[in-house]
Amino acid sequence: MSSVGRLVLGPLLRWVDATTATIWVETDRACRVDVLGCAARTFEISKHHYALIVVDGLQPGSTTEYEVHIDGVAVWPEPGSDDPASVIRTTGGDGPLKVLVGSCRAAAPHEPPYTHDLAFNPEGRGVDTLWAHAQRMKSQPAADWPTVVVFAGDQIYADDSSPKARERIAEQRSASPDLDATKVYDFEEYCWLYHEAWSAAPERWLLSNVPSVMIFDDHDMVDDWNISAAWIDDMHEVDTWEERAVNGLMSYWIYQHLGNLSPQQINEEGLLEQLLAADDPTATLRAWAQRCFADSGKPHGYQFSHTRHIGDLTVIVIDCRQGRVLDEGRRLMVQRSEWEWIRTVALAATGDLLFVTSVPVFLADGIHDLHVWNERLAGGSWGRFGARLGERVRRALDLEDWPAFPESMEMFRTLLDQLRSQGQPPRSLVVASGDIHFSYASRVTSFAAGGPDVWQIVSSPIRNALIPHERGVMRFAITRAGAVVGRLLRATVRGPDSRPDLDVVAGPFFANNMCEIAYRSDGVEVVFEQSRSADDDESDRPDIHVVGRLSI
Repeated sequence: MSSVGRLVLGPLLRWVDATTATIWVETDRACRVDVLGCAARTFEISKHHYALIVVDGLQPGSTTEYEVHIDGVAVWPEPGSDDPASVIRTTGGDGPLKVLVGSCRAAAPHEPPYTHDLAFNPEGRGVDTLWAHAQRMKSQPAADWPTVVVFAGDQIYADDSSPKARERIAEQRSASPDLDATKVYDFEEYCWLYHEAWSAAPERWLLSNVPSVMIFDDHDMVDDWNISAAWIDDMHEVDTWEERAVNGLMSYWIYQHLGNLSPQQINEEGLLEQLLAADDPTATLRAWAQRCFADSGKPHGYQFSHTRHIGDLTVIVIDCRQGRVLDEGRRLMVQRSEWEWIRTVALAATGDLLFVTSVPVFLADGIHDLHVWNERLAGGSWGRFGARLGERVRRALDLEDWPAFPESMEMFRTLLDQLRSQGQPPRSLVVASGDIHFSYASRVTSFAAGGPDVWQIVSSPIRNALIPHERGVMRFAITRAGAVVGRLLRATVRGPDSRPDLDVVAGPFFANNMCEIAYRSDGVEVVFEQSRSADDDESDRPDIHVVGRLSI
């Protein structure tokens, strides 16, 4: 072993405000990590070492280059790197705020056949849009970079891992061939997925420069995670599920959630302090994850929803998975105490307001009505047989967006009405989501006149495009014919007409893409960019091109 410690992963720039930043790292041993004269010591979880360094004393609106030192030795930038220096850009400066949004990023190498379309190669995932953004950023001035990147779910695919991860998993499980090698099981395997997702040099450099906001969705754990009470009951019959879920929650807190929080929130929560002080931090974190697992589907204590203030922009990130209450007949997307927190933060916001939910709130009429039909069917409107049929259809078609939780849907609409009608409404109201593997921007026209428009923006996937026949199904679902089918289905269960009446202004876009929401002094601009397919671009460098641009 080398006498000098090294970075295994990171640095990831996470929280940034006017004077403070947090930088997350994983190292190969216990050590002290320094950034700009601020230090933190690592804590150990299952033989992995992590640190979160709080850098304070920065100047508002400043850009500061930084290095990472382990036990006094510089380890970042890596020796020989020709990448531009990593910087911290604090809030409070001039210019627009640019929020880069994306979801659903399957890991794979950035080379053929993995850069091919899935329709033409079973290992193809297309060109990674985050990778393409990173390559472009290197030739841009920092002023043109995104202010923050929002990952709205499915940062990893724990139930559909990459070929490289499957090989490692199969090798590790040689003594347990009965376990499915496409699904991760223990903490070590979850770590491999995060390493694969964030280790490539371009993305690693981007994440060292652009603050990030993250929230999980189902594939960060398993497909259909917490879709219904019946699903939870069925999964409790699977011997391996509890261990998989506990390890998934442990890894999520370390790799994603910890960096979502401000230093003050971290201190108030106290879990990081407990890990740093514990004789066995792995046992401490595992006990926390076991409590979260036991609370799945019912009111609980720990809150994964969080908020971030960036200049005049308030970002409210809503947990749509672990926050659910799944009592059949009165299902909630978010438990009541958590919703009250969301409501309080939203009503206190000034300037622009951006909600982030991993699953969409407002869907095209046909898809919306399909959710309403299925929710009433699974709830017993056709009796026990219909409920069983409804549950099967719910899981098969992933019918678990906000319209499948009508009480929560109405609570969201009521909140938006309150925001629009209050004395000083937000300058703009945007709901950004992911999950459904196609993208669009739409005005929600069912709200009364007056007040700012409500916009639903969906940005998905970063890298996991639908194959042609799946795209065809989705295209039909958002047509007038699809709306007629949805309305007829809803009528069979006497479901209420709660359609949002979307005016789709941009999209649908089905290829790998990300969306930038730019908050400027004269309004808000939305730009969708797709990463160019290897079949369309013979260059060695990835490319991205604008497919949709609008002002809202």
